[in-house]
Amino acid sequence: MTETSEIDPAAAPSGPGCLECEQTDGWWFHLRRCAACGHVGCCDSSPSQHATAHARSAGHPILTSYEPGEYWFYDDRTGDVAEGPDIAAPRHHPEDQTTPGPEDRVPADWVSRLH
Repeated sequence: MTETSEIDPAAAPSGPGCLECEQTDGWWFHLRRCAACGHVGCCDSSPSQHATAHARSAGHPILTSYEPGEYWFYDDRTGDVAEGPDIAAPRHHPEDQTTPGPEDRVPADWVSRLH
């Protein structure tokens, strides 16, 4: 993927975890970051699936991983995965943050709650 109006390399991430889950004391499996505005949301395997919900409601179809060591972009319209431009740091959540997380809110039966 190349830089387009759908990717803003200067957009900083909204925080270290899923914005909506943080507001509701929820938890997530993996995190995704909006390439247009930096919104950090939980992935589609997570119970609340906030990243894709944001992409669709905001009209921001390009997501990128917010996991350490993962540097890919995903187009929600087509399902295409590709490399993309460098984006504002940090590229991922803090390395000491648990997956799933945050650790103190993850239920014991978390695996059974994944999509």
